[in-house]
Amino acid sequence: MEARTVNATPIDKLSEADLEEIRNERVTFERTPDMPSEHMILNFGPQHPATHGTLHMVLELDGEKVAGATPHLGYLHTGFEKLGEYRSYNQFVTLTDRMNYLSPLCNNIGYTHAVEKLMNIEITPRCRVVRVALAELSRLADHLLCVGTAALDIGAFTAFLYGFRAREVLYDLFEAVCGTRLTTSYTRVGGLLRDVPENFAEMARESVDETLRATAEIDRLLTHNRIWRDRTEGVGVLSPEDAVAWGATGPVLRASGVEWDIRKNEPYLGYEAYDFDLPIGRNGDVYDRYLVRMEEIRQSAKIIRQAVEDLPAGSVNAEEEHAVLPEKSEVYESMESLIYHFKMTMEGHGPTPPVGEVYAATEAPNGELGFFIVSDGSREPYRIRVRPPSFVNFSMFPMLIRGHMLSDVVAVLGSLNVIAGELDR
Repeated sequence: MEARTVNATPIDKLSEADLEEIRNERVTFERTPDMPSEHMILNFGPQHPATHGTLHMVLELDGEKVAGATPHLGYLHTGFEKLGEYRSYNQFVTLTDRMNYLSPLCNNIGYTHAVEKLMNIEITPRCRVVRVALAELSRLADHLLCVGTAALDIGAFTAFLYGFRAREVLYDLFEAVCGTRLTTSYTRVGGLLRDVPENFAEMARESVDETLRATAEIDRLLTHNRIWRDRTEGVGVLSPEDAVAWGATGPVLRASGVEWDIRKNEPYLGYEAYDFDLPIGRNGDVYDRYLVRMEEIRQSAKIIRQAVEDLPAGSVNAEEEHAVLPEKSEVYESMESLIYHFKMTMEGHGPTPPVGEVYAATEAPNGELGFFIVSDGSREPYRIRVRPPSFVNFSMFPMLIRGHMLSDVVAVLGSLNVIAGELDR
């Protein structure tokens, strides 16, 4: 083999000065007109593991940099809103399960809250506290999965397992309360499917303890981890002005430094009586959205403990004649209740709200979840329109990812926690 040379001098015979000159030499390549360049189009999803569902984005790449992104909807279209026009007010509760399927109880609670506002129904103190406790328990489950999958997408598999272990305990509680782990359908207009089990408070405390243990483990694993911070700090920055202009809510908005939470600013279900803080970010990047969700888990745990500490006695259903279904146990034992149940559910019967329209919103784990309902005075809504937080978050994605590397796509997407069931309604 011929020996390697530099200017006809064998490398092993070069002086130290020559070697230093070679080390400092920089080779540059200039693009010539006969070397054309063009952007590459890359389909991201709808079957990509990091989309966590059926999301589809068309990415325009300049090398490994994202020059543009176009999100596409419609792969999970179910027509929830249109179906609502052919369902009674209580029947629509089951459809709300399928929107954000990470926290279906929050959807149930948000929808019935809007209907009760339309019908001017005052729910009982026990029902109010149970709904608060379940909404916050659902927030724990939602945030645990969001943080865990966001870490998984970047390569931190262990954090995902910590979150899933605690989430299983929460789902055991949901199963004990609702009879199901996912499609809960627990609320009814003016009340609940049934009362919570006798050991509900004890199960809630155990779930909170397990969640906080998992949160502490994830915190130790990620918060000061150099790789995690390098992959998330300064990535997908959303300024406070842009966050407000785009209509962002929830952890995404608060991570950008905007102090807004419907539980504080427009209290419902008695949230004004609970002691909890709002975590606020400073930089609006992926790392801040992670920190905000982690702290919201701790604050929700605080709310749950207050709720179950003094759970009011009494019924979970309001005493509103011709508007609220009777207790299920009474239906099995009382002829009057059985007849009343049929009258409430038979075609052509049931509660009929006054003619009018209403918008009511609750603070779901991803942000403002609003329901706009128009009533024509019949037993079915004339129109139902949902304001889901994921739809707004997904629409911001092209702005957040532009100029970042292709590898940052999963980091930004994971921090937004886009749920396809909320997009295609």
